[in-house]
Amino acid sequence: MTDVVSTQVQLAARPTGWPDADTFRTVHVTYGDLAPGQVRVVNEFVSVDPYMRGRMNDVRSYTPPYALGETMTGGAIGRVVESASDDVPVGAVVQHQYGWRDVVQEDAKGFQVVPEIPGVPLSLRLGMLGMTGMTAYVGLTAIAGLREGDTVFVSGAAGAVGTAVGQVARLLGASRVVGSAGSAEKVELLTSKYGYDAALNYKDAPVREQLRDLTPDGIDVFFDNVGGDHLEAALDRMNDGGRLALCGAIAQYNDTTRTPGPDNLGNVVTRGLTIQGFTLPSYLHLGAEFQARMTEWFTAGKIAWDETVVDGIENAPQAFLDMMRGGNIGKMVVRVGAPA
Repeated sequence: MTDVVSTQVQLAARPTGWPDADTFRTVHVTYGDLAPGQVRVVNEFVSVDPYMRGRMNDVRSYTPPYALGETMTGGAIGRVVESASDDVPVGAVVQHQYGWRDVVQEDAKGFQVVPEIPGVPLSLRLGMLGMTGMTAYVGLTAIAGLREGDTVFVSGAAGAVGTAVGQVARLLGASRVVGSAGSAEKVELLTSKYGYDAALNYKDAPVREQLRDLTPDGIDVFFDNVGGDHLEAALDRMNDGGRLALCGAIAQYNDTTRTPGPDNLGNVVTRGLTIQGFTLPSYLHLGAEFQARMTEWFTAGKIAWDETVVDGIENAPQAFLDMMRGGNIGKMVVRVGAPA
């Protein structure tokens, strides 16, 4: 075995408002020989996700904040190139949470061996076939209790989770699926590729006005990735007994002042609405159920997907910033090595 230099991206400063180039720093870490039970993995793809913005703040949340001067953790997938573990052999494809680095060397118990699917890029394990797809499934089933015939509204519909939500809602029996996005291109994709009956561009006119016209019979389920004006608009249109699954509030992640609450929260009382926020770690017990259903749909050709791919681990910060500004269609991933 030989020493290997790993390029890693660390959190250099806690941002106030929008992160920028000074929020991160790139470092080089040298790994020596493997200790017993360790493996060395060369990453192929690394994930950047909206939840990472919250972990840059030193505040209470569902998961501990990133530590200053430590490498950014998060989803990644790669191949084992050296192993001192009988359980994780050389050549195995593994997923892990060691994040923004090109090479990782850690104890084998931190890696999950996953099968390769012929013709399917490994990056889909970070997106539609992984936590992204499962977030959509959990939100629609365990949180919103989607029923056949429901009308569903999805904010941030052209993002990684949103592109999954529209399709899963349709496959689970929704009668009408409406989404929001931030460009005409994304609106067209939602209706032509991702199972949405209609979509709005939130930059064209107030969401409240547009959503009223697109949901003449109201909304039964709202899957929220955005918050803010989208949440207010949905509360206007919810039918009696409607369910709101709050997955994210990306519109507010970089605010430096408190955002006023919805001006129509009284509708929750008068219409008997249920609002529930959720994060995926509390629902990992549904993983086998999700994998069985998503595998069935995927192999049957019922699942479409897009990825926005940025090359080079050193470009992970820019990929993250672009994703936070809506510069992605589908899942945003960083390809660690050179494109094939």
